[in-house]
Amino acid sequence: MKNLSSKKVAILATDGFEESELSSPKEALEGAGATVHIIAPKSGKIKGWKDGNWSNEYEVDKTLAEANEGDYTALVLPGGVINPDTLRQNEDAINFIRSFFKSHKPVAAICHAPQLLIEAGVVEGRKITSYNSIKTDLKNAGANWVDKEVVCDQGLVTSRNPDDLPAFNKKLIEEVKEGKHEGQTV
Repeated sequence: MKNLSSKKVAILATDGFEESELSSPKEALEGAGATVHIIAPKSGKIKGWKDGNWSNEYEVDKTLAEANEGDYTALVLPGGVINPDTLRQNEDAINFIRSFFKSHKPVAAICHAPQLLIEAGVVEGRKITSYNSIKTDLKNAGANWVDKEVVCDQGLVTSRNPDDLPAFNKKLIEEVKEGKHEGQTV
């Protein structure tokens, strides 16, 4: 069913993203009819991480400098350890993430990607899940951390790890279909 044919979704990533956490949501969104762009700090290709090793390369559709939040319905943040740790040091990446919250658009973050949400200053008072090792970081930033396969708080979708991808993708598609969440705060 192509119910997202009018929607465009950005996936923000850089080298070292958990491969399944980019490829699975991308395939699910495209399968639902959405247009999906991979956004990265650099042009060319970015390399995934799978089973403790470098994996496949993915073509970057737009650089952060070229991307504009206004062109997208939603944002997906894949995890992995390297990817969010690198991106959270990039002010353009943090501003790009923050802009989706300011516009009340759906944002989905899985595994270690909520580290980016901490850096963007958007987790306080929100119900969130993540990879267990960053639970304390999220709590210290004011989030209400819970251990569930998928959590949705006013358009913010979070999951713990690749095992949660089926539930994550289902909730992500639902939120993209719904669109803006006016109650969402920055």
